[in-house]
Amino acid sequence: MSMGQRKRLHAGILSVVMIALALICAIPLYIVIVNTFKNSADMSLDPFGLPKAPTFENYVYAFENLPIIQATVNTIIVTVVSVALMVLIGSLAAYGMVQKKSRFTAAIGSFLLLSFVLPGQVLLIPQYKMESSLGLVDSLLGLVVLYTGASTFCYFLIVNYMRGLPQELFEAARLDGASSLRIFWQIVLPLCRPILATVIVFETMWTWNDFMTPNIYISSVEKQTLVLQVFNAMGQFTTNWPLFMTITFIALVPVFVFFIFCQKWIVSGLVAGSVKG
Repeated sequence: MSMGQRKRLHAGILSVVMIALALICAIPLYIVIVNTFKNSADMSLDPFGLPKAPTFENYVYAFENLPIIQATVNTIIVTVVSVALMVLIGSLAAYGMVQKKSRFTAAIGSFLLLSFVLPGQVLLIPQYKMESSLGLVDSLLGLVVLYTGASTFCYFLIVNYMRGLPQELFEAARLDGASSLRIFWQIVLPLCRPILATVIVFETMWTWNDFMTPNIYISSVEKQTLVLQVFNAMGQFTTNWPLFMTITFIALVPVFVFFIFCQKWIVSGLVAGSVKG
């Protein structure tokens, strides 16, 4: 067997293995999708089979009797505003750390590492008291304020990328009379597009799918997010599982489409970041 034939055989075997693994990972999604077109009786008889008499009753009931549209709008507002603030604050902090190297900035960077050491559950009570004192409990603004605290994660991803940028560009811009803010907007941010896209994708998926924060701080039905609607579909004694899976699928579709559309940015950002470092 020649070297080319061995490579093709190896590539074929690898493709078969990867396809098999992908199909295994897709089984839960398949179960969710097919059961959204069944009633409770059909699902109990055959939860893995295709629907014999497909019905859209679960979707009709969800949109007519549950605040799905309002929850979707709430989730979009919270996600877009929170991610925009996280990326802006994280990139500004990273730019300041890179441009002003000193013992003080090094100490601040080390202090920020504490956000990864302390578990989030430890901060629940003080955060709730803070939100309550500011009148932000049961409000979308309160969720945005809490999510903005994840700017630290954005900072650590972006700062390592910025350190690999050519400093000669910044020096040349300063010699031409550009201010630090202008350098940031017109030079740094365009060069950081790959890592910024990666950060946006990760933070968007985390914010969209987060359950604990809105469950603790949101009590009004009109301010709930999509994930809370999924939780509300579970009854205290019995659960309409087809309806539950329908709401779950509705909540998954936007972020799934977003991930598929942006996955090339994730790969390019991670690869570029590793090369820059």
